[in-house]
Amino acid sequence: MEKTMGIMVEHVSKAFGKERILKDVNLTICAGEIYGVVGNNGSGKTVLMKCICGFLRPDSGRIIVNGKQVGKECDFPDGLGVIIETPGFIPNLSGYKNLKILASLKARIGKKEIVESLRRVGLDPGMKKPVAKYSLGMRQRLGIAQAIMEDPDVLILDEPFNGLDKAGVTQMRALLKELKEQGKSILLASHNAQDIEVLCDAVHEMEDQWK
Repeated sequence: MEKTMGIMVEHVSKAFGKERILKDVNLTICAGEIYGVVGNNGSGKTVLMKCICGFLRPDSGRIIVNGKQVGKECDFPDGLGVIIETPGFIPNLSGYKNLKILASLKARIGKKEIVESLRRVGLDPGMKKPVAKYSLGMRQRLGIAQAIMEDPDVLILDEPFNGLDKAGVTQMRALLKELKEQGKSILLASHNAQDIEVLCDAVHEMEDQWK
């Protein structure tokens, strides 16, 4: 049976001035696959992810997510869940209230889905503590909850395990495996080689193109 393609990156290049960050990058992620991107800081992992999300436009090449070309047929791909860099939340509100506000933007989900996403990442949906008082690990869990709450087909996860303790990493790895079994296409960047080894079906190594 032919696999459904979640993400296709074809001959994508991106430079900032004379600094070439991406050079002829090609990768394909199908439904039910976790694809890892590895490389040193500055090798272009986050830039690639921002291009896939439509936050940056590549200088050449094309990116297709869920069958639509980013930047031509859509600005931000539909059915996409994202965590890139440190998630930003309203500090004086609880985790639940932050997700409720974000969910209201598209009005696709309600309280039930928000509560379920918080529970899946190990956070108490009834906790009143403002996000300003969250630990780094709790903020990261909230970021993952935000990425999965609308049940996206494709997930872009940039260092999703930052700030998590050993138990938290184990829990989030199990969650990603569960999402993979549900048929999600997942692009994962992690500095931890074990994360990549344990989770990923394929790996793309980013080179320091401009050095």
